[in-house]
Amino acid sequence: MSILSNVTAIPAVTPPAANPQEDAANLGLAWASLGMLGFSLTLTATRAAVGEMNGLFVGFGRAVVAASLAAIVLALRRDPLPARRHWAPLVRTAVGVVIGFPALSALALTSVPASHAQVFLGLSPIATAAFAVLRAGERPPRAFWLSALAGAAAVGVFGWFHAGSAFRTPDLLLVAAVVLVGFGYAEGGHLARELGGLRVVSWALIVSLPLTLPVTLWSIHTASWGHIGLHAWLGFAYVSVISMYLAFGAWYHGLSLGKIARTAQVQLAMPVLGVGWAALLLHETLELGTLLSGGAVIGCSLLAQRTRFSIGRRG
Repeated sequence: MSILSNVTAIPAVTPPAANPQEDAANLGLAWASLGMLGFSLTLTATRAAVGEMNGLFVGFGRAVVAASLAAIVLALRRDPLPARRHWAPLVRTAVGVVIGFPALSALALTSVPASHAQVFLGLSPIATAAFAVLRAGERPPRAFWLSALAGAAAVGVFGWFHAGSAFRTPDLLLVAAVVLVGFGYAEGGHLARELGGLRVVSWALIVSLPLTLPVTLWSIHTASWGHIGLHAWLGFAYVSVISMYLAFGAWYHGLSLGKIARTAQVQLAMPVLGVGWAALLLHETLELGTLLSGGAVIGCSLLAQRTRFSIGRRG
């Protein structure tokens, strides 16, 4: 008998089966992270712009500039009109991210530093996930909601003590801005699964023009333009091209590939980056209370990110 016949056959190594859902989710996180990186400079650039420009012009004018870019891109790509069922979600997306957040945050930043606003923006991942539950049928577990409440409480304590006795108007504007941006993120992310991220933000910008264009023209007519320096124009250019368009295309594409509630949690890095940008570019002094409150909000968002999500649909 041959010696080789007594050797036990070595079983073939079977490579692990590909998991398309996991691959798509990881790709979604990568695209969302790219969008988040673009967003991280938004409040700093907005603060630089509103320091010398009319807040309404910054809030609405950037949407007009971005809509012009969107029209060019749609024409070059020869994209068809969205279907009738897509128009209502596009309007809701526009209310959140084209009109609501830019206008309210720009008005708030005329009175508070960008680092202050970043603490409130730390709640945007939780707001996005909350609206994803309502819109996209995602079902975060109880641990997520406990983290959300803790994060909201941290922001509330920060706003209360920073104001002395009650929330100031800029703080209320920032809270409303965070709620609206979470709503717009969830709506747009859900719609991007059908239209794609770039088409969603492009058409959302265009459907907003009946409001954003008249307000922009009115703000141009009533504002003074002789004293505006280069830094303000650079800030406005950034929020118009990057924040309002390119970053949104990457962001919505990322949300469309994974679970919206989970993917949105990459925003938890945004307050850290944003505070850093404000200190580096605007030379803002970072107060201890801001750092502690921001750390608490990020910790709550991180805890929410570590919970496991499941997707369900309303029956």
